[in-house]
Amino acid sequence: MKIISSKVFPGRNIYSHKKCIRLDLDLEGYCDIPSKEIKGFNSTLISMLPELEKHRCGIDEDRGFIKRLTEGTYLAHVTEHIIIALQNMLGLEVSYGKAREISGDRYYVIYQYEYMSTGLEVGNTAVDFINSLIKHESFDLDLRYANLKELLVSEQLGRSTLDICNEARKRGIPILRIGQESIFQLGYGKHSKTIQATLGNDTREIAVSIAQDKLLTKELLSLHCLPIAYGRKVQNKSDALSAAQEIGYPVVLKPQYGNQGKGVIANINDKIGLSNAYDLLSKDYQNIMIEEHIQGNDYRVCSVYGDIVAVSERIPPFIIGDGVSSIEQLIYTVNQDIRRGEGHEKELTKIKIDETLITYLNQKNYCLESILLKGEKLTLKANANLSTGGFAIDHTDSICKETIELCQRAANAIGLDICGIDLLCQDISKPLTEGGAIIEVNAAPGIRMHHNPFSGKKRNVAGHIVDKLFKDGFKKVPLVAITGTNGKTTTTRLIAHILSLAGYSVGMTTTDGIYIEGKCIYQGDTTGPQSALSVLINKDIDAAVLETARGGMIKGGLAYETADVGVITNITQDHLGLDEVETLEDLAKVKALVGEAVKEDGYVVINGDDPLSLSILDRFKSKLIVFSHHKDNPTLQDNLLKGGYGVYVDDGTIMIQKDYHAEPLLAVNSIGITLNGALKYNIENAMASCAAAVGLGIDYNSIRQGLTSFYCNNNPGRFNMYCVNDQRVILDYGHNKEGYQCVIDGLKQIEHHKLIGVIGVPGDRADKDILEVGECAGANFDYIMIKEDRNKRGRADGEVADLLEKGVLSSNFPRVNLQIILDEEEAFKAALDLAKPEDIVIVFFEESAPLIEIMKDRKKGMQFDKLTAK
Repeated sequence: MKIISSKVFPGRNIYSHKKCIRLDLDLEGYCDIPSKEIKGFNSTLISMLPELEKHRCGIDEDRGFIKRLTEGTYLAHVTEHIIIALQNMLGLEVSYGKAREISGDRYYVIYQYEYMSTGLEVGNTAVDFINSLIKHESFDLDLRYANLKELLVSEQLGRSTLDICNEARKRGIPILRIGQESIFQLGYGKHSKTIQATLGNDTREIAVSIAQDKLLTKELLSLHCLPIAYGRKVQNKSDALSAAQEIGYPVVLKPQYGNQGKGVIANINDKIGLSNAYDLLSKDYQNIMIEEHIQGNDYRVCSVYGDIVAVSERIPPFIIGDGVSSIEQLIYTVNQDIRRGEGHEKELTKIKIDETLITYLNQKNYCLESILLKGEKLTLKANANLSTGGFAIDHTDSICKETIELCQRAANAIGLDICGIDLLCQDISKPLTEGGAIIEVNAAPGIRMHHNPFSGKKRNVAGHIVDKLFKDGFKKVPLVAITGTNGKTTTTRLIAHILSLAGYSVGMTTTDGIYIEGKCIYQGDTTGPQSALSVLINKDIDAAVLETARGGMIKGGLAYETADVGVITNITQDHLGLDEVETLEDLAKVKALVGEAVKEDGYVVINGDDPLSLSILDRFKSKLIVFSHHKDNPTLQDNLLKGGYGVYVDDGTIMIQKDYHAEPLLAVNSIGITLNGALKYNIENAMASCAAAVGLGIDYNSIRQGLTSFYCNNNPGRFNMYCVNDQRVILDYGHNKEGYQCVIDGLKQIEHHKLIGVIGVPGDRADKDILEVGECAGANFDYIMIKEDRNKRGRADGEVADLLEKGVLSSNFPRVNLQIILDEEEAFKAALDLAKPEDIVIVFFEESAPLIEIMKDRKKGMQFDKLTAK
């Protein structure tokens, strides 16, 4: 078995609303061979991976997967369960997975993941493990698991970051991860905030730099008349010994620049100890400082925007002897506590045996092999940082008012919005000036000690941080996602136009580019998740309107968590046969994702006249707005009875109704893009846009103004009309039979003599679909020029044109009126040469810009045309 490809879905996707990875597998001849028929496979698998005994599998009973193995199950299914089991063993709470046949030996396995690199490597490990079972080869699962654990620790988010993100979600604030590091954006657009651990939008870089320099911090605090431990920088060992004489033993030696207590050697009592400590520290650090050792307990005070929100006493890691075990064995036992993990993954950190620990033991005349007396307590580190194995006890309610004020002054002196202030004193309930001191002020303080203290009350520091980041309240950025087969680009642009008139700064993605406040910042088909992310992170926008195409959803899922409004314009035959979407029902399930990913109090806008759109209604959990050409549409009326909205046409007027109250909005023939009501399909697009705006709570006057002031030529590539030397030209991006028919129906409502069509279809459509477009064109045009797109999308030159020609001729179209000119620009020129006054040339283009240039060359001062409907 081998992996053919892998695909990562970092958000909601067509398989699941969880983050998923898809592995495409080649079973290499094992598609019909169950695991029970592979000698020793099942027994070895279960003995090496007993975690599988917990899996209930699809039959949902104890040891369900083991039962399936015994009955006989197949390798793709086994792969799925191994992947989930390994992630669960790593402490990751994932449960979703499924295996499906593509064809023959080709299968895919889709499974939930929490961390991308780890998730991918778990997939590789599972496949390698299965191959070893098939080939009866040895497999070091313990080693591979250890490697996975190491990889997980390297990419795992810290508790501080996770806690802040979780608190944001509780407040309804969407979360976006920026890159693969621990940078997150809370909210969208101009109202968003960015965090990295406990560094936030308001954290000043210069303040962080000051805090990182312990000597500068000490000098600045001293200038503010705050109690500090006296000390200075030392240049060499001799200087350190001299400074110690000046300060007086005991002393502390530590790096000038550092964090998490790394390199700190405290309570040095004599010259020999200081000399040894300096030798050890100078191996890793160039800038070293010395200071007086303050007797007392170690406290961390957390300040959030000047508020003292949590206080913890930090206890250094220690062991208690049993009279039998060595210090090393006792440390191993302590590290078995399930609350201890690597780095910051759990409440406590495992105690690391390193040179600093060994030196500390030597100072106390111990070594790792030493055996402590029964009941003897031994501290293992000079500092009490959680990152070195210490633990915390909450004292937030004990700190005295005077010390609170000193800590507030210290935070203000350094200039940090969020910081951790380290104090040494005998009793936190007494003023710090009574023999205590401020030791350090830390930027980006860890907050897990406050959220999960070893004892005492939990303090929700992350909640305080989120509330202060959004001190004026969280301002929602309205998000509308639009999908469908036809009309989604027009609907997207029209919704954005309405929102702009309502006072929003709109970010928009479409098939032709990304737009910020009406300006195109990137050209191209931008209907996938990366383009949506570009809008959502943009600090200039306060509303997002996202065209969301089939391809982007299949290949990358969604960039956002939930939308306020999801619009499905219609679902018709298009792109079938691609990306495992074989039927209209398959396509409907893909499109349904936009409606599924809507907030519970948001709205799905659905086309009440489209049977396929109605077939997926049961997939939606939010409220509905139904639009229809008919007031008595059953789905619309049912939604009204349930208290929902309906948008419909009644006697030539667009109506908005909720419950029993109906309000006329405007006449259909006054909607700009309908060409005085001639373009029926744009009536649908206008109703969909109106419904979306209603779902966002936009006032009716803004909706009315938007619908009347948005014309075809404000909508690039969609029924754009030009007049060139008495020749009338229409450019449109129609690319399937339904799109063609809608445009043709509109053309028939316009006074004309002959209709000359320049037709083409993208090469990734099925043969049947291309033939149908040709037949539709042949049944409606007087003259036809067949051209091809430059991007053949896998087709040979002339292949699409041949299919179109067959389709055209199948409608009994006269061959004499048909030309094949593969180059789009040349085909257009030929159509212009053929056209007479009162004729209309319609081009279903691939690229509009070259065609516009041709028209400009033919007539300077080319203008948009306003055709007259019949």
